[in-house]
Amino acid sequence: MHPLLNAAALAELAQAAEDRARGVACDCTKTALDGWQSQPLSLDEAALVQVGTLMSPDDHEPTYAEYPPGNSQYWSAEAPIAPRYFPYNRCDVWECSKCGRLYLRYTEGGGYFVDRRIRALKARLVEDAALE
Repeated sequence: MHPLLNAAALAELAQAAEDRARGVACDCTKTALDGWQSQPLSLDEAALVQVGTLMSPDDHEPTYAEYPPGNSQYWSAEAPIAPRYFPYNRCDVWECSKCGRLYLRYTEGGGYFVDRRIRALKARLVEDAALE
């Protein structure tokens, strides 16, 4: 079982990973993953190792409410990472085994499609926003 991470633990983990990966070249950065996007085929999924989760086992129906303060948008590279809000409350935290960078991943599904989405985890964007 992977540890359930709150905002403080997530930010700490992200900062440590950023410090380790600074200046390290790796295949996982072929495609910029600063904002949410469909997982690119160029990303070697076998190199990703799950290190944590933001999905509470006690919350059987996590909210679909988003946390976009100001003019930020869901897809923006500068959108805050608020673990209690969608889609973060449905994410697992994955580490590239080659360079140590961290990524958030979840599966978007509806109707006739399933889309694996991914976003690089940046410590400066993590916000401990309470659910309204």
